[in-house]
Amino acid sequence: MERRTILVVLLVLAFALTAIAQQNQTETNNLESSLERLSRDAAKQYVGPVVSGIGSDLNAGWFHRAPKAKMIDFDLEFGVVVMGTLFSDEHKTFGTSGVFQFDSSQAAYLTNNINDPTYNSLPPAYKNQAKQEIINQIRGKDYNVGIGGPTIIGSKTDSVKITFQGGQFTFTDPLGTSRTVTVPSQKMALPVTGLLGDTKFLGKNMIPLAAPQLTLGTFAGSQFTFRYLPSYKMSDELGETKYFGWGIQHNPAVWFPLEFPVDFSASYFSQKINAGSIFEAKTTAFGVNVSKRFGWGALNLTPYAGYMIESSSMTFTYDYTLDTPTGKIPQRIVFDLEGENKSRLTLGLSVKLLIVNVNVDYNIGTYNSYSAGVMIII
Repeated sequence: MERRTILVVLLVLAFALTAIAQQNQTETNNLESSLERLSRDAAKQYVGPVVSGIGSDLNAGWFHRAPKAKMIDFDLEFGVVVMGTLFSDEHKTFGTSGVFQFDSSQAAYLTNNINDPTYNSLPPAYKNQAKQEIINQIRGKDYNVGIGGPTIIGSKTDSVKITFQGGQFTFTDPLGTSRTVTVPSQKMALPVTGLLGDTKFLGKNMIPLAAPQLTLGTFAGSQFTFRYLPSYKMSDELGETKYFGWGIQHNPAVWFPLEFPVDFSASYFSQKINAGSIFEAKTTAFGVNVSKRFGWGALNLTPYAGYMIESSSMTFTYDYTLDTPTGKIPQRIVFDLEGENKSRLTLGLSVKLLIVNVNVDYNIGTYNSYSAGVMIII
C-alpha cells in the first residue's frame, strides 16, 4: 500500500519530521528532489520561510506556569503541545537573482528559441551539430539568472521559474566558419512546486507543529522539561529522524524567606532535530516568565506571561548534479539559514480540572504564533 506522510514537522502521531523531509518515497515532488533541482541560491530562497516558521514553533509551548518556590516537591506532567506560526501571503512566493547551472535538457530548451536565419537554414544534420555545440557551451556553467516562484509553503500548482538573460554563442557552419548566434532571453519552468500548499487553521496561514512533552520537578525551585521522539528510519538513503529537547526553569524565590505575590522563574530551553540527511534544526530560548494561580489544587486558573530571547537555525544538505560537456559531476551542497525571530512576548492562560491541564498562549515576535498544550498533571 502506498505510504503517505503529512507535510508538517514533528506531528506526533506520524513522526512529523518524516513528513517535510519525505512526502512520499514513491513521489518525485518532495523536499529532497525539489532541492536537488535547485542551485544553492535558489534553494535558500525556496526554503527560507519555513526556517523562521519552524524555529518560531519549536521555541513555543515550553511553559504554562513558573515552578513553585520550594526546595522539594513532586510535580509530574506529561502530554502534547501544539504550535502554529502565522505567515502572510508574501511568504508563499519569492523573487531574486542568483547563480544557476543549466543541465543538458534545459540548455536544449533554451536553444529551441534561437531566431537566426543562418542557423535555422542549416540542413538538419548540421543544425543538430551546431545545436549540440551551443548546448555544450551553456550547460554546467554559472549564469546570473532571475529566480522566482512558490516557496516551500507556496502553491502546489505553481512552479519555480528561471529567467535566462540571453547570450551570444558560437558554432561552426558546414564550411568551417565560426558563426555567432544569440540565444534570446526567456523563462523556463522547473519541476519544483510548493510542498505545503494552503496550510491554514481557522482561516489563517499557519505552519503547524506538535511534540510530546514531559516536565519533572520540583528540586531547589527548579523543574526540568523534555521533548523527545524515538528515532525513525525513513530510508537507507535519507537516514533517521531524531528529535530531543530539554529545558530548565528556576524560581529564585526559593532562596529568600519572603513570600512573593506571583511565581516567577528564569528559563532556558534547547532543541535539536535531524531529519535524516536533509536538514538539521537547532533552537535555543532563554528569558523570564511569571504566573499567578487562582483557585484550588484540583480546579484553578493560571494566567502566565514570559519574555524570551531566542534563536533558531537550520542546516540543509543535498546533492546537486552539475551537467558538463565532460560528464555529470555530483556536488554536495550545504548551507545554513537562521530564523528571523530573535525575541518573543508570551501571554497565556492555563486551566486545570482534576489531573487535566489545558493551556493556550499567544506569542508576539517577528513571526507571531499560537501554542497550546494538554497535560496530565500528577
